[in-house]
Amino acid sequence: MTKDNDQTEKTRAPKAARHGLVALGLAAIVAGMVGLSFAAVPLYRIFCQQTGYAGTPQRASVAPDQVSDQTVNVRFDANTMPDMPWRFVPEKNEMTVRIGASNLAFFKATNLSDEPIVGTAVFNVAPNSAAQYFNKIQCFCFTQQRLEPGETIEMPVTFFIEPGFLDNVSTKHIQDITLSYTFYRDKGQGVAAAPAESGDKSGS
Repeated sequence: MTKDNDQTEKTRAPKAARHGLVALGLAAIVAGMVGLSFAAVPLYRIFCQQTGYAGTPQRASVAPDQVSDQTVNVRFDANTMPDMPWRFVPEKNEMTVRIGASNLAFFKATNLSDEPIVGTAVFNVAPNSAAQYFNKIQCFCFTQQRLEPGETIEMPVTFFIEPGFLDNVSTKHIQDITLSYTFYRDKGQGVAAAPAESGDKSGS
């Protein structure tokens, strides 16, 4: 091997090492980004539930003692994803509720398929500014729901609107609020909790 060839080989070795380090670094960055993308969904949902951001209602254990005579109309919207073979509807399309009072609404779901289906409901409130004052005490959306073929269940939602709704300049003039749900099929068909307590559980 000549002196020039020897020098060339010595030059190539550090370059190859540097290229290898760059490749490893890029792979680590990509892996980190993938990990963050998976973590972002639950973290974003927690953030929304804590702040009411993006129309996400908050969760509470009890309704407040203060109840106003002022009312607001709450409309109910029910949807399913295209691959979800359920019929999902509100029992009533809307309710007139007093600010601060506890209210009970019902939704019905029927499994139209010939196999057990596990579903999860996501929810939001419109307009977004009202979400931080819209609180749920009980909701079928807190757990997965499993329906056998042809089964129908009635699912309750207990909610209230905080009195602070009337003190906020961006919400105190709102007359109508929409509570919307969308059911997604659980692809993993995980073990679901018992269906929400139901007054109607039939095979029709």
